[in-house]
Amino acid sequence: MESPFLLLLLLFLFLSPTPSSSSSIDNFHQAFPIVEPDPGHTKLRLSREGLEAIEKITNPIAAVAVIGPYRSGKSFLLNQLLSLSCYEGFGVGHMRDTKTKGIWVWGTPIDLDINGVRTSVFYLDTEGFESVGKSNVYDDRIFALATVLSSVLIYNLPETIREADISRLSFAVELAEEFYGRVKGQDVAFEPAKLLWLIQRDFLQGKSVQEMVNEALRRVPNTDGNKNIDMVNQIRDSLAVMGDNSTAFSLPQPHIQRTKLCDMEDVELDQLYVKRREQLKELVASIITPKIVQGKTLNGKEFVSFLEQILEALNKGEIPSTGSLVEVFNKNILEKCLKLYSEKMAKLVLPLPEESLQGAHDRSRDEVTKVFDQQHFGRHHAKKSFMQLDEEIQQVYKNVVLQNEYQSSRLCEALYTRCEDKMDQLQVLKLPSLAKFNAGFLQCNRSFEHECVGPSKTNYELRMMKMMGKSRSLFIKEYNHRLFNWLVAFSLVMVVIGRFFIKFILVEIGAWALFIFLETYTRMFWTAESLYYNPVWHFIVATWETVVYSPILDLDRWAIPLGVMVSLFILYWRCYGRKKHGSLLPLYRSNKNGPNRPRTD
Repeated sequence: MESPFLLLLLLFLFLSPTPSSSSSIDNFHQAFPIVEPDPGHTKLRLSREGLEAIEKITNPIAAVAVIGPYRSGKSFLLNQLLSLSCYEGFGVGHMRDTKTKGIWVWGTPIDLDINGVRTSVFYLDTEGFESVGKSNVYDDRIFALATVLSSVLIYNLPETIREADISRLSFAVELAEEFYGRVKGQDVAFEPAKLLWLIQRDFLQGKSVQEMVNEALRRVPNTDGNKNIDMVNQIRDSLAVMGDNSTAFSLPQPHIQRTKLCDMEDVELDQLYVKRREQLKELVASIITPKIVQGKTLNGKEFVSFLEQILEALNKGEIPSTGSLVEVFNKNILEKCLKLYSEKMAKLVLPLPEESLQGAHDRSRDEVTKVFDQQHFGRHHAKKSFMQLDEEIQQVYKNVVLQNEYQSSRLCEALYTRCEDKMDQLQVLKLPSLAKFNAGFLQCNRSFEHECVGPSKTNYELRMMKMMGKSRSLFIKEYNHRLFNWLVAFSLVMVVIGRFFIKFILVEIGAWALFIFLETYTRMFWTAESLYYNPVWHFIVATWETVVYSPILDLDRWAIPLGVMVSLFILYWRCYGRKKHGSLLPLYRSNKNGPNRPRTD
């Protein structure tokens, strides 16, 4: 008996459809939660089922949200605006066990033509304030989320406006001051919702709803200096910012038997209510606009992304605040501005003089600041975001400064080493030349002055001055001694050449005269240094410098090749040239050495 039953049960389970988390929604003509409370009823989390209903929309989106106290008729009002019965629309508290938790959306939007733009309008139902088992922070998050998401915020209040109702508007006021005061038409921020005061009461005689709102927003005398009254009075004053962004509307009770409203048709309801309800529909349709963020309308996927940003901001702190919203919304803008600054500074060719680097930093910072001013969210709390941006810019600038100092140090060190090597080479010239040393000295100075840039230049200039000064002093000190030795050696070489090679007596006599002068003069005055102050020595030095170095000929470089060429020429002339061409110079003549010299025994 059990086997057939088990087989049938297994067959039923096999054939029955199994739920799948990845399956898509087939029927959107129903309400879906988009934001749900966590188990502790302190924070909010997304509901993917409701988000799927929104993500499918490709038109620009607008949202109408209804907020208000617990059991104030918000769900019934939304059903009336959507022309839905309680059985097919949002769940009504006295009608069903499942009352609204978090924020719900009607899955099928109403398409309206708003200023020539086809717009999909969603209606949002929110959990009521002051219900049992919730924290005030949770209520604040619901209110804050509805305020930011909606294009029209209907504040549903039964009978009258209480002090607590005004206090709840502090967040909306703060949003208005942060965002609504910005210049329209720029890609800067989003506009807070238009506030619609909806007061439902049984008797409409006496004061109008607008008079009731104005009276409720009038400052309350505070002779005792009560801080709570002061705070609410500040909110009253700040509501003037939203003066052109709010509307007051009254709605009578639809029927005296409120628990039976869901079972009544329009003909059974109070006809004044029906008339005012239709006027309310027209009013909502006339003031609604597509949700605009940074100058552009949002489609379904963009609206969901916007919702995720808001939820992240609201859940971030212990209480929701415009400061936390501004911080999250400006996060991407801060990253964009910082990237722009970094890219501009990365294009600089380092090293640069400190003034040039500071100027580039100031120009880049000004440009980034202009971009931030055009695109950032918020007005007052945005200052904190800008301070954060400025701190990050300064950190990047510090890194660039350090990199500039490093590059400057590398460049100047390389130039200093090159000049130091050049000075060392000039110290050991084969033919010492003051003119060549001075030319190299000036070349090093000029190249260092033009090529060494950046913050390290000052320090390396001092090092260069000391190094060049020492090199010059050492060269001048050795210059006269080396030149003196060169002249002595040169005079002896010319004596040998004039005597034995070219046998030109004038050359030999001149060489001997030079040698005797150098040796005799120094011995007469005991030291060679005294020679260096003699006018004759200055003449010799000038002649030497003219011969050894000039812009056209550097004898120090060509000394060996020219010496070899002269030696070859003298050897050729000694061996062949004189026999072939005869002597053109007054050479030494001696009959004793001639070919007809008489022979002796």
